Amino acid sequence: MALSKGEKKEIMDQFAVTPGDTGSSEVQIAVLTKRINQLNEHLKQHIHDQSTRHGLLNLVGRRRAHLKYMMATNPTRYKEILAKLGLRK
Repeated sequence: MALSKGEKKEIMDQFAVTPGDTGSSEVQIAVLTKRINQLNEHLKQHIHDQSTRHGLLNLVGRRRAHLKYMMATNPTRYKEILAKLGLRK
């Protein structure tokens, strides 16, 4: 269910602001988005899995907080990350 090291490294390399960047908002949003998409697929098959639904809502809230922070601090990077990830706002 969780992301493998290889998947995380691939996401970090793609969205890093500087080389070796693992904690910027872009990277965190991208990792959360990948996990949210995985949980969405899981819930399509297992409709009554309430604990996964609860975890999904927690991840969505965390991603929303990161997006809100990014929108307030750097609107251009905010728009870029939305376009890259295919999120709508």
